[in-house]
Amino acid sequence: MPAFMKHLGEVWRCANLYRTEMYETLGIGSYQDSYILHVCRNPGITQEQLSKMIFIHKSNVARQLNSLEEKGFVERRPDPHDKRNLLVYPTEKAQSALPVIREVNRRWNESILQGFTEEEKETIAKYIGVLAENAKRVIERENDGDVSQ
Repeated sequence: MPAFMKHLGEVWRCANLYRTEMYETLGIGSYQDSYILHVCRNPGITQEQLSKMIFIHKSNVARQLNSLEEKGFVERRPDPHDKRNLLVYPTEKAQSALPVIREVNRRWNESILQGFTEEEKETIAKYIGVLAENAKRVIERENDGDVSQ
């Protein structure tokens, strides 16, 4: 079997190095861009919903949101309908960071797909999408207590 996970891991680590350097002016790390993107798309999302959406453990989401709140990118408020939940909202600073984050991601994708035809790019996207869906199913089964399938 090909070492595709090794290669996916290398791409992921290289992407993190690239984004960390590109986000230096924003004052965020490579792992925080997805939080900003998702909170901007879903203002008022709960921390738990965000955790499920980006497949990150709740405690890590809380830590990253705390950091982003301290940096002025998000604001957390108690849910008026359920005081146990914190709702997360983007700030103006997060909204103004969006174009930079999107451009950094666009340039990264363009760079690593250099030399591929449009058809090859579509094929890669299709197969990576299938891998992602399979991975999500494994995690969902694990959370349901059934990893045997």
